[in-house]
Amino acid sequence: MKDSAVDAYLARIGAARPDRPDAEALRRLQHAHLLSVPFENLSIHLGEPIVLDGPSLVEKVVDRRRGGFCYELNGAFGTLLTALGYQVTLLSARVFEDDRPGPPFDHLALRVDLDEPWLVDVGFGKFSRHPLRLEARDDQHDPGGVFRITEHGGDVDVILDGRPEYRLDLRPYELGDFVPTCWWQQTSPLSHFTRSLTCSLMTEPGRVTLSGTKLISTVDGERREHVLDGDADVLAAYRTYFGITLDRVPTVATASE
Repeated sequence: MKDSAVDAYLARIGAARPDRPDAEALRRLQHAHLLSVPFENLSIHLGEPIVLDGPSLVEKVVDRRRGGFCYELNGAFGTLLTALGYQVTLLSARVFEDDRPGPPFDHLALRVDLDEPWLVDVGFGKFSRHPLRLEARDDQHDPGGVFRITEHGGDVDVILDGRPEYRLDLRPYELGDFVPTCWWQQTSPLSHFTRSLTCSLMTEPGRVTLSGTKLISTVDGERREHVLDGDADVLAAYRTYFGITLDRVPTVATASE
């Protein structure tokens, strides 16, 4: 990335350029990213192609002021961190569902090596607000909950409040390794991303989510829901809560379509 692109990305997330690539700056960058760039799958329902390369992902987040799902968000953030001097490795994870891990490359997370390895993830929706110590095996307290990383063969399980979130493969990968599963996630009728519509952003007191026409806000643990009335209200909600300007409302295709 050119310096101008790095500056634009930092401006997008409201973060200052770090003096050096250390753990404290990494913590600030992750927190800023989570507060600024939403987890969303709108491209799937707008017919927009998802291209897994660093420049395309950065362009979507910075120039188009959009978000994305795990491959896009962690792919873009990893590109920024690398440009800032961090040593970044892409990791594959299998997301747990019904207490069983899903397929390989189901999720993309980041390993950042400093004095110790850190797990960085800005693409899993509700997760840790701060980087997690990848080699620690005791409880790690985070504003997002209590995390624990446990051994499972050559992999590790990432557990939040006693429930496994995903199984992490510690081998290094490239963005291109995630392309087949990313394609499946955005095209298969069995993928939950093709069957649902979501846009969600962390806030300081909680989270705000737009699921179809349902606006959900959580403030200090109190959840409130409101159904929006009409396309104009939905488009206004995308602008107001997520900074996303759309020319039409994304809709989930039915089976007949």
